[in-house]
Amino acid sequence: MTKYPGAAQYVPRTEDLATVRAAAERCHGCDLYRDATQTVFGEGSATADTVLVGEQPGNDEDLDGHPFVGPAGHLLDRALAEIGVDRDTLYLTNAVKHFRFVERGKRRIHQQPRRTEIVACAPWLATELELIAPRLVICLGAIATQAVLGPKAKVTALRGQVVDGEHHRVGVTVHPAAVLRAEDRAQAYTAFVDDLRRLFAAG
Repeated sequence: MTKYPGAAQYVPRTEDLATVRAAAERCHGCDLYRDATQTVFGEGSATADTVLVGEQPGNDEDLDGHPFVGPAGHLLDRALAEIGVDRDTLYLTNAVKHFRFVERGKRRIHQQPRRTEIVACAPWLATELELIAPRLVICLGAIATQAVLGPKAKVTALRGQVVDGEHHRVGVTVHPAAVLRAEDRAQAYTAFVDDLRRLFAAG
């Protein structure tokens, strides 16, 4: 298994989130930067009470440079609006900051990041959470859950629950992309909205 140098050497010693974001643009902590268009760092309120953590940027995010702007992001926006949460009050980020994909013709197909890439990118997420100091971190999907709670954490066991993490309260649900892939999308969406409502209330 490839061992990457990791992002720690690129993370500046600062309390300014904008400075950290700028430094992340130059990160070569793993090989994902070679094919990705750009680093997609977290965005939102630097004083947010709640941080949402996803897996990695997708194709739309990689091209646009902003998190959760593709189909999964639109579904998340719809769900947040349904429970009365303003996205502008949150901070949204991903466990991995570069898009991992394979090319098939003219399409770029999402590939799940490897554990080594998650570990290599972990200093960025840790720094975001340290500087923002949210009351609640909501993990969207397995990669985010394992990045925040450790490699043995499972969405199937923790979904819809809020638990005590090392530094934050941590809630767990599926990634909105999983809702889009569901056989019964309407039912999956309803369950996702119910999860978010429960997590925000409990956090």
